[in-house]
Amino acid sequence: MNILLLNPNTTVSMTDRMLAVGQAAAAPGTVLKPVTAPRGVPYIATRAEAQIGGAIALEMLAEHHRDVDGAIIAAFGDPGLLGARELFDIPIVGMAEAAMLSACMLGRRFSIVTFAHALGPWYEDCVDMHGMRGRCASVRTLNGKIMSVPNVQDEKEDLLVDMACRAVEEDEADVIILGGAPLAGLAGRVRERIPVPVIEQIGAAVKQVEALVALGARKATAGTFRRPAAKETTGLAPALARRIEHRD
Repeated sequence: MNILLLNPNTTVSMTDRMLAVGQAAAAPGTVLKPVTAPRGVPYIATRAEAQIGGAIALEMLAEHHRDVDGAIIAAFGDPGLLGARELFDIPIVGMAEAAMLSACMLGRRFSIVTFAHALGPWYEDCVDMHGMRGRCASVRTLNGKIMSVPNVQDEKEDLLVDMACRAVEEDEADVIILGGAPLAGLAGRVRERIPVPVIEQIGAAVKQVEALVALGARKATAGTFRRPAAKETTGLAPALARRIEHRD
């Protein structure tokens, strides 16, 4: 099984980190195919940046979807996910969606813990987009300066663990999600320090795609995620234009 690991951020080191964590979680025979956004921002952190990253994610999927069995949008707010499900035939999973759905199998409510205050509103929107408001105990964010986003999990590990423990005690969270691409792999390092289950976001996404492929999930031909009718385009990336115009 081949799974596209699509990072809509432009930071290759984040892709490399997520690839290592995801491949460790993958079943024998599953191969992750990493791609990093060729343009955009180093790390998506706002609603506006998510809109840009979502459009670039669609372009990247248009280039690669025929070479894989499924795909992961590897940014925690899942930019472009719903549009991708309209346009492409393969199972496509968002990293945040997979983490939240997995958390719901382990407890009544989860908390998302992340490293930057700016991420809070976008992550709250993501919770609502996936219909998870009733299962989300809180979205907790750190304040303060970050020296290096790619290395933030090392820089802020103790603060993130403390915040996760406070989410358990103060918000009654049954499960913790350490959210954000730069935190990939941190769950495995710190889960013994947090008194409830901790979800590894990339591992959850890999297992969800594997499950959907194994279940024989196919593209809808009816309902709200059926492929839209062909439409003329102007100035789009060639592969995406072909997909929208039904020439692919």
